[in-house]
Amino acid sequence: MLFHFRVINMALKRLDKFIWEIPKEGEMLVSARIYANEKMIQELIREESTDWSTLRQLRNVACLPGIQKHALALADCHPGYGAPIGGVAAMDLEEGVITFGSIGFDINCGVRTLKTPLKRQDIEAVKEKLAEALFREIPAGLGSEGELRLSPSEIDEVLVGGAEYVINRGYGFKDDLEYTELNGKAPNADPHNVSQKAKQRQYRQVGTLGSGNHYLEVQYVEEIFDEDAAKAFGISEGQILVSIHCGSRALGHQIGMDYIQELRRATQKYRIKVRDKELVCAPIQSEEGQRYLSAVNAGMNCAFANRQVLAHLTRKVFANVLGLDEREVKTLYDVGHNTAKIERHEINGESKEVLVHRKGSTRGFGPGREEIPAEYRKAGQPILVGGTMGTASYILAGTEKGMQECFGSGVHGAGRKMSRHAAIKRFRGERIAAELKQKGIIIKAHSWRGAAEEAPQAYKDIDIVVNVMDASGINKKVARVRPIITIKG
Repeated sequence: MLFHFRVINMALKRLDKFIWEIPKEGEMLVSARIYANEKMIQELIREESTDWSTLRQLRNVACLPGIQKHALALADCHPGYGAPIGGVAAMDLEEGVITFGSIGFDINCGVRTLKTPLKRQDIEAVKEKLAEALFREIPAGLGSEGELRLSPSEIDEVLVGGAEYVINRGYGFKDDLEYTELNGKAPNADPHNVSQKAKQRQYRQVGTLGSGNHYLEVQYVEEIFDEDAAKAFGISEGQILVSIHCGSRALGHQIGMDYIQELRRATQKYRIKVRDKELVCAPIQSEEGQRYLSAVNAGMNCAFANRQVLAHLTRKVFANVLGLDEREVKTLYDVGHNTAKIERHEINGESKEVLVHRKGSTRGFGPGREEIPAEYRKAGQPILVGGTMGTASYILAGTEKGMQECFGSGVHGAGRKMSRHAAIKRFRGERIAAELKQKGIIIKAHSWRGAAEEAPQAYKDIDIVVNVMDASGINKKVARVRPIITIKG
């Protein structure tokens, strides 16, 4: 089925039930692919009359120098700064560029999921007490500060050492590193390429949840879809999990602000033609490109350290309220979105290292990859997909088809369908909390305005998003989980 849209002068071709393609044309160096059902595609087409358009942004990404195979948008895609959120773009290391637009401000925003030995019925009687303790002990909200106070030299150590550094300071266990993407430490991070202003904004923010769409959520496993994978991951029906969604806080945002300016100058210096000024970039091998990549790696390590400290604080709460040994609360996995990483993938029949940009999409390697923890390797890498505080979240697994088609990537959430501004005008945080309490979900928010921004109705249907990725074979459903307690900034 082939469609032509005069408004955007673009052909959109349906390749499969859930795969759509904008064929390579004009300045595009590769085609663009979207994983979506027909209703999602129609919604993306309607965006063409607005200032921001996922399809236009995706086509612009397909014009970037050195891009490999396809510019990709997964089922949770929606417009972002320069490039779609839910997007994937892999670049040749010699001819390609690194672009801020395909990484974003909150570098390595991601999810860590903890698994407990508890079942849903074990916490029903104390869930109000547990919610109060988590709300009190987990630093959250705009400008929140944590218990870890860092000197200028110590912040540099965080930016190099990531989760390992804070574990050495007593926040968690060495075992956590095995179940963290990149073992919790991105390589080639150089603190000298991170501004003093960015560092100053982070001195007291390691171990804080932040605001916006960040959360800590106590969940229970509602349904298992793949028994073998669930057994490998150590999860079962009714089990209590805790998911922590946050990133590099003010440091990551400042890195973005700093490098947008440097990349703008580099775009002009190297005479790189971009179709959108928000896609400013630099050749990967240039001085500017290497500086930015090392700063991104430093931001990733900040985020890994942040989630590690928050996991430690969560363990302490579960120990105090429910009498667990802290070691009984184990890391299932920790994986980020908003990253740029050098990875090895098969391209045109050859194994090749490329720089994979993922913005609002997560790594989701298929079975057999050595980067996956040994006991998960047969099942594929866990993919942690956040829903909303009133609906479901999912645990998926990477697949071989996902490796071949999408550079081993997965969806990271439901994806917004309503702007934050529109959500604030339409919803009240207090009312949302009251409605969810009637459904047995406790919401603790440091800002009711922030809770309104994150109203469940402001997001796409997480079940549909996940089902598209599962049916397309790119990601595999393992379990659906439901919220019991949500802590918001």
